Amino acid sequence: MVDHVLMLAATWTAWDGAPITAGERVYTPHKAVRRVADHLIDHLAELEARLAGEATHPDHWHASASTTAADLAPFQPADLDEARSRLVRLARIWANRLDALSPEQLDHSPGTGWSFRQLAFHAAESAYYADAVGDLRG
Repeated sequence: MVDHVLMLAATWTAWDGAPITAGERVYTPHKAVRRVADHLIDHLAELEARLAGEATHPDHWHASASTTAADLAPFQPADLDEARSRLVRLARIWANRLDALSPEQLDHSPGTGWSFRQLAFHAAESAYYADAVGDLRG
């Protein structure tokens, strides 16, 4: 998923500054990167809390409903470098965590909610945000 997002993000320095409508929401390159990262962090925090036997801490992000002034900024090559660093590291944390779990833990996870395997597949659906912006090559 992260490879796919970054492949698209590599085209976003060509973004014209107009928010892109997807359904009832609007997306920009910065918003897509933010939402992918937030989604990965949110569900990783859930997984870790459940493994520790703690209650999950609800997020208070405004998710896709909010488009901030920062989301509307031009997407520069430095922003792409930052996105690469952030998302590749998050993907590595996910991979390390999932690799450390047994098949039993993946499919019969502690706490309430999806199994950790289902949670991982759900987190992979974060590509939606990048797909909403799409490939911006002319």
